[in-house]
Order: sequence, then structure tokens, then C-alpha cells
Amino acid sequence: MTPSPPKYLQEDNLSEECKKLLSILPKGKAWIGSYIYNYQGCWIPPRLLQGMIACQQQFQAEDSDIILVTTPKSGTTCLKSLLFALVNRVKRPIFEPNHPLLVKNPHALVPFLEHELYVDGHVPDFSTFTSPRLLATHMPFASLPKSVLDSKTKLIYLCRNPKDTFISMWHFANNLRCHHKDTNSIHEMFDLFCEGLSFSGPFWNHVLDYWKQSIENPNKVFFLMYEEIKEKPKIQLKRLAEFLESPFSTEEENCGVVDEILRMCSFENLKSLEVNTNGKLSSGEENKVFFRRGEIGDWRNYFTAEMNDKLNHIIEEKFQGTGLKFQYA
Repeated sequence: MTPSPPKYLQEDNLSEECKKLLSILPKGKAWIGSYIYNYQGCWIPPRLLQGMIACQQQFQAEDSDIILVTTPKSGTTCLKSLLFALVNRVKRPIFEPNHPLLVKNPHALVPFLEHELYVDGHVPDFSTFTSPRLLATHMPFASLPKSVLDSKTKLIYLCRNPKDTFISMWHFANNLRCHHKDTNSIHEMFDLFCEGLSFSGPFWNHVLDYWKQSIENPNKVFFLMYEEIKEKPKIQLKRLAEFLESPFSTEEENCGVVDEILRMCSFENLKSLEVNTNGKLSSGEENKVFFRRGEIGDWRNYFTAEMNDKLNHIIEEKFQGTGLKFQYA
């Protein structure tokens, strides 16, 4: 049986209103499907555009909400697990044998707004959510619902270096294509990425908007680097806990709570769990596609010298003077 792309990337079930909007928006070649469309400066597939607009119109943020923001393939799964374990460590102690992370994929525990909760005209039932509500999005800062900006909702932004982000995105897109032999050329997709034509792209715009917000409003936007989590996980987890005003107590540290959260949420442990080996999300993806390598520097196995030079030039041009530096290993 030929696998289908996840529901949110399929191109049916579009409202007439959405089709009308698509007819006047700039469009470009999609990595999966036919086209992606530029809306509010961001490239997005049609069904997700419909979900994003519904979210913008309907979502009512609460002051206690915590929203994880990423560009795709920046370590979202990793941080969702850390965030869930951290925030719920009293209600769901990390040492309990039936911890939710042992039986559910992190994406099922921290749902996406535009991918899942508001896709296809769904009206989410937030009465089943406990406080604080843990949510996720790939939306750029300018497209966030007004209620998020007007409330005390906290935003946690995870950034990964663009070279590894691209390679992970390319693999992920090819895994989701209907015909596995019909894979996208790395050079074709690289050129699209460099032009800004990637899901939630341009990458640099997405990153820089949240970077600037984290400097201007550090109590609302917390900016994390994937590479720093990989290299110094305990320091970054404790920084995250402090941002969320839920620091670890001395007793928790002495009892090994921090170490156990890091062990439970490690890439290797999550990848080995039965639910992430054989399970599926409601949107259709196999859980295992979210666990490929998770390494720093995998881009070196794929980039030519010409690709590296081209992206280095773009990065220098886009990020010069911003104070933001990437780590490539």
C-alpha cells in the first residue's frame, strides 16, 4: 500500500474561502505536494494556511499558556519531551513507571496549533487540557494570534543551525513523499531553501524575528539553541525551568529528577521506545520518522564545497550584526 503524506500536507478539504485566497497569493514549488503559498511573508502549504488563519481568528490565549515555536526539523520533538517532563514533573513524576512519555509520542502530548488543533475547520476542546496548556507552532512571530501577543503567554523558541536543519528537512520530506523512490534532489531542494522557499521559511526571517523579540522582551520569549541543549543539556534545562518560573529545588536535584528527565528525553531513549518505533500520529506520520539521527554536523556528510560556500554567504548576509551565531560542529 502506498503511504500518503500526513493529513495537514494533503491538498483536499480546502474551503472555498481558502481556495479564493490561494488564487491571489504568490506560490512556489513545494517540497511535498504541488505548491506552497506566501502569506504574511511566510511560505506555507494550503491546508496549513487554512489552519493558521483559523487559529489566528479563534485561539484565545491564557496567561499561563506555554507555546513552543520552531522552524520544522529544528529539534521540536526533543524539546516537546523536555518541556512536557519539566512542566508536569509534580503531576506526573518522572520516575513513575507509566509516564506519558513512555507510551505517547511527544507530538501527541504537545499538539501543534495549525497542524492539528485548528486544521480542517476543527474547533479544539481545550476543556481537556490541564494548566498550563502546552502547545506548539511553526508560525512566524508576525502571524501569531493577537491573543498570544496581548497575554502573558510564554514563547519558547528553539533554533538549530541552518545546515543541519536543511538536511533534516530534506530527509523528512522524502520520507513523507507518497512514492519513496520519487525523492527530491538534494540540489533542487537546497536551491529552494536558499531562496527562502521552505515550509515556514524563509528560515532566516523566522529565526531573526524571534531572536529580536527575545532580546526586546526576554520575559516573554526565550531563545534556545539546539546545539547548546545537545552539548550542555543540564544547564539548558535549568535555564528553561527558571524562565518558566519553576526552578528545580535542591531536593529535586539531589533526588536525581534533573538527570532522569534528561535520560528519559534523550534522543537515544525516545527513539528506542516501542511507541516511537511502531506507533503513528493521528495525522498519519509514523512516529519513527521523527527520530533519524539528531546529531550536530550531519550536514558534512551531504554538502558539497559549493553548497557550503553558497549558504555561508547567505548566512553572513542575513545575520551580520545581529549577535546570533550558529554552531556547526
